[in-house]
Amino acid sequence: MSGALALTARRYDARMISSKIFRNRWFALLWAAGIIWTAYDVAEANAPDPATNNTTAAAGTDATGEAVTNADLATLANAMSN
Repeated sequence: MSGALALTARRYDARMISSKIFRNRWFALLWAAGIIWTAYDVAEANAPDPATNNTTAAAGTDATGEAVTNADLATLANAMSN
């Protein structure tokens, strides 16, 4: 029985923690700012770098870096039309 009472003691009550946080509006404001700051940092850390993520081939070259010829374009057009 004493184990059950220990879990329901006031220091283990989750509602008490939230009531202490929001008892003062300035502390609640700082808490909310910290949550938003953390969310921004996490989102910013996972954002791709546009300079290194958007690598494109030079005009007139294929994926291997070879020059594209008219025969290559005709083969591609033929494959797309079928």
